[in-house]
Amino acid sequence: MTTIEQPAPAFQPAAPSRTKTPVVSVVATTPQTVLSDVERAMRLAGAAQTLLPDYETLLKINISWQHWYPGCSTAPWQLEGAVCALHNMGHTGLIAAHNGTVVVDSFEGEANNKHKPVQDKYNLRTVHLDTPPEPWVRYEPKARMLVLDDIYPEGIEIPQLFAGKNIVHLPTMKTHVFTTMTGAMKNAFGGLLHRKRHWTHSVIHETLVDLLAIQQEIHPGIFAVTDGTFAGDGPGPRAMRWHIKNRIVAGADQVAVDAVVASMMGFDPLSIQFISLAHERGLGIGDLRQIEVVGDEPDISQVNWHFSGTENTFASRGQKLIYWGPLKPLENALLRSPIAAWAYTASNIYHNGYWLKTKGRSRIEKALKTEWGELWQGY
Repeated sequence: MTTIEQPAPAFQPAAPSRTKTPVVSVVATTPQTVLSDVERAMRLAGAAQTLLPDYETLLKINISWQHWYPGCSTAPWQLEGAVCALHNMGHTGLIAAHNGTVVVDSFEGEANNKHKPVQDKYNLRTVHLDTPPEPWVRYEPKARMLVLDDIYPEGIEIPQLFAGKNIVHLPTMKTHVFTTMTGAMKNAFGGLLHRKRHWTHSVIHETLVDLLAIQQEIHPGIFAVTDGTFAGDGPGPRAMRWHIKNRIVAGADQVAVDAVVASMMGFDPLSIQFISLAHERGLGIGDLRQIEVVGDEPDISQVNWHFSGTENTFASRGQKLIYWGPLKPLENALLRSPIAAWAYTASNIYHNGYWLKTKGRSRIEKALKTEWGELWQGY
């Protein structure tokens, strides 16, 4: 097993400065103007200064479900807008990065979520991180880990491809049954951890903080473009209620981006553990009073979508019993042994069978009749 101790070429760390106010842009958009709006959001938030074209840039695509569901995974216009913006900023080495999970096939998701047409149109190099020949290597973090050292005593592994490259995260604005909301910070969960990443669910907040610390060691530039054209609330990331919100949020400080998104959704950012932990450890700013919001929302404190982040599905209720409830003593046996396949099968039966057929299909059909749905069908 190869070990990376220091990525090459050498670069200045991507860690945010506590003496510099982070800038997060919130831009209003329409289906007719979304590509230029993504670029405007990126430029307003300092992408040209954060992401130097001297380095290749990873576009970390989010696939929360292999089926298309509004607000669930990276939107094709979000990906295309970021590609066009980066090309206009002088970037040529762009890499679309996908990851699978124990319940989601990344190749199926890439096609069903219409990422592949965008990748083919711009001739992007495309990698599926959980699939050979993409190598994973052992990495020794310089920062003190909160939990990853304990979860993976044999060593932390990351994709060899990641070291020494910029990264642009492409999350969506949605709630999550384990983390209240999910966004820029959680998007690294799929990229930096291998298929045993579900071992960390019981300490998911601490895991996201550890991953952000690692990112700031290995990437010369980190940026996020969060899509809120469709946004989702309720038991996310799959069994959500979608809403059209017509917003793009962007920024270099991943903690600040998530704090602004959380606030817009109706949550107190510092009440969300992964945001508050990252803020306390100096990995970014989670206090809205210390963030400069630019763009089309002059007073972000007046935006409140009243999203619900406390709902569960039948599947998530069972998982929480294992992670934090009376079944906790059985966690290793149930989720880290050969019999763990029962959990993945149950999740697939619930989401891909029952929920998609009884509730999801009608919601998808309704979404396809909107302007954003029509744009999606055109890809």
